[in-house]
Amino acid sequence: MKHIELKYGKGTVNFDIPETNYLGEVMPNEITLGITGEAEVVRAIENPIGTERLCNIVRPEDKVAIITSDITRPLPSYRILPAVIDELEKGGVNKSQITIIFGLGSHRPHTEEEKRALVGDAIYDSEITLMDSDPERCTELGVCDHGTPVDIFEPVIKADRRICIGNVEFHYFAGYSGGSKALMPGVSSRRAIQANHSNMIKPGAQAGKLSGNPVREDIDQVTEFIDIDFIVNVVLDKNKEIVKAFAGHYNLAHRAGCQAIDDMYKIKIDERADIVVLSPGGFPKDINIYQAQKGLDNAQHAVRPGGIIIWCASAKEGFGEEHFKKWMLTMEPEDMIEEIKKNFILGAHKAAAIAMVMQKADIYMVSDLEDNLIEKIHFTPFHTVREALNAAFKKLSDNAKIIVMPQAGSTLPYLDD
Repeated sequence: MKHIELKYGKGTVNFDIPETNYLGEVMPNEITLGITGEAEVVRAIENPIGTERLCNIVRPEDKVAIITSDITRPLPSYRILPAVIDELEKGGVNKSQITIIFGLGSHRPHTEEEKRALVGDAIYDSEITLMDSDPERCTELGVCDHGTPVDIFEPVIKADRRICIGNVEFHYFAGYSGGSKALMPGVSSRRAIQANHSNMIKPGAQAGKLSGNPVREDIDQVTEFIDIDFIVNVVLDKNKEIVKAFAGHYNLAHRAGCQAIDDMYKIKIDERADIVVLSPGGFPKDINIYQAQKGLDNAQHAVRPGGIIIWCASAKEGFGEEHFKKWMLTMEPEDMIEEIKKNFILGAHKAAAIAMVMQKADIYMVSDLEDNLIEKIHFTPFHTVREALNAAFKKLSDNAKIIVMPQAGSTLPYLDD
């Protein structure tokens, strides 16, 4: 028997799998790390990909906009911004000419305390201007090939130089985060975000895919209408520490970051399994269903059509987002998919993403939630993984093959089709 231990909430769940059924685990690849943290950010800025150094790009008279992530993202902006500002000052740019813009997308504005936390005390208390983007203060610059309007926050348009900061990770329908995603959807209008994100139901809109991904193609085409002069993108490990940084050309540096993510977290499998058992990675990745969804979405790539996904997620805080909760409790899966095509609603889009997984596989859920609630949202509840496995064997076959994903929130399995 193969003994398995998965993180679950702040603890673990344990179970055994017969060796004859076990295909293996999907785990991050081991990579060799050099310098990390702030030192790695400085190294990247001093050795840009595809451009000159930032200090040679800017002019002393330039008004500079730095677009960075909002509080909902894991990006440690306060560890990246000081090196960017030092480089700007080397180019003769005064702090009073710099504006840091938090790309809210469709999210709520920040409190002043949150802004301070995002940039750090020294920057918050300096002459640098801090502002949230505003989806109501956008100007249309054009239309993408997929019909998405390019509506950008006016202060970003008016800047002489634009620098985008972000982190690169798998994104379940944009392929990867980072790069020009800071502009679309970061500092875009609601209608632009709606149009872009509604492409999530189209073929090719999936994690780890760039070419042929209609969502990502919109994001990258934004640069045909407005320049990005420089990016700084980082790769984070499971502890949210900076392990790699990439700076320079908005596309070339971003693609280098995507390759680093692939090297760490994109895992080749030899065949799809009948059953996939997954943990998003424990707390806080499974604090609610909304957060745990990312692990489920990654796991769909390891299961065969008609198979079973056993989703181990505590989710003790419930749904985690009100639009998501409403859709999950009141709509049939097929209706969610149809509705998101016509009416993209942030939050509800994750319900539609789960519905698309349900078209491929049955979902058995091991959680801290009540059985009747799990049934109401069209999953099959179990109290232990062993019970779920027994039911899965009974439905499929005693010979059913199993893949285990202990860190499904960050690992992306793929098969050479």
